[in-house]
Amino acid sequence: MKQKNLRIIFFGLVLCMIVPFLLSAAGEKEAVEKERAPFDIAVFVPGVTAGSPLYEQMANGTKKAVEEYENASVKILEAGFNQAEWQEKMTSLAATMEYELIVTSNPAMPFIIAEVAKDFPDQKFLNLDAYYKGLPALHTVLYNQVEQAYFAGYMAGLVTTSNMKGANADLKVGMIVAQEYPALTKMMKPGYIKGFSAVNDKITLDYRVIGNWYDATKASDLANSMFDEGVDIILTIAGGAGQGVINASKERGKYVLYFDDNVYHLAPGTIVGCSILRQEKLAQEKIKAAIEGKLEYGTAQIVDTRAGYVDWAGDDPLYVENVPEEIRKKMDDIVKKIKSKEIKLEVPEL
Repeated sequence: MKQKNLRIIFFGLVLCMIVPFLLSAAGEKEAVEKERAPFDIAVFVPGVTAGSPLYEQMANGTKKAVEEYENASVKILEAGFNQAEWQEKMTSLAATMEYELIVTSNPAMPFIIAEVAKDFPDQKFLNLDAYYKGLPALHTVLYNQVEQAYFAGYMAGLVTTSNMKGANADLKVGMIVAQEYPALTKMMKPGYIKGFSAVNDKITLDYRVIGNWYDATKASDLANSMFDEGVDIILTIAGGAGQGVINASKERGKYVLYFDDNVYHLAPGTIVGCSILRQEKLAQEKIKAAIEGKLEYGTAQIVDTRAGYVDWAGDDPLYVENVPEEIRKKMDDIVKKIKSKEIKLEVPEL
């Protein structure tokens, strides 16, 4: 009886040692199989990629992330400028059931995704440059574009009150946008106004809306009209149409502020400031998290200057060459104050 009990104890000890090993091995095998399973990604561009900085960054960031995984692939799909077709095209994409993840970037897209998810609840989505929480299949990330626009506004104020060649005595700055949407009316426009008002509260804003993201001719006409009214610097948030603002500014010897990307090279001396978003970095990080099964769907995140996703392109040689040192120093100071939260610019309820 005593030997029987000893055998039972012995086998029990052996099981205690073997079972965790077997479970661990099974877990590792499952992880490896999951890692090797195909992970196909579709990038849904609500417009066209070329000429749209955020869409270009989204595509590039996704491609860079995919390059790190043998089992991952990416396909870029452009939905065009007709917004009425976006939901139908997104639905058709989800209906293929070919992709583990659909990535997009536009504040309007979460509402379209919410409709598509009703028919395809298992499809996973990542929406950059938007805020929408509570949808189980969707993760969104919103930039603090109040900060981003404040940078541009402060620069506009410094330029219009300066002795720069293209500046005049009128305290007028401009803003030309493609269309109005909540992020623009609640974050960008107010942030821009706060920025130039901090320089001089007598500065006024000339604000115009193109009506689409591609009509460069109309954008040029609007810019020239604003210059005739005394504006000497314009912030353009207009996608491909922004080229019209740049062309008009070059011809008239005026200045442009650009949103979302560093594009001083497009018109050195004309483009004197770029408020940038690091969407390529964000896309790469989020895609990697999705491939590794670490992306938290159903949640929404806000990223800002302190986290490194919103910034001012103040170290580009063309910026240094064409903007007076006094202005650059003031911009450096304002960037530091926002990064340190000495100046607090909160994201409003959208």
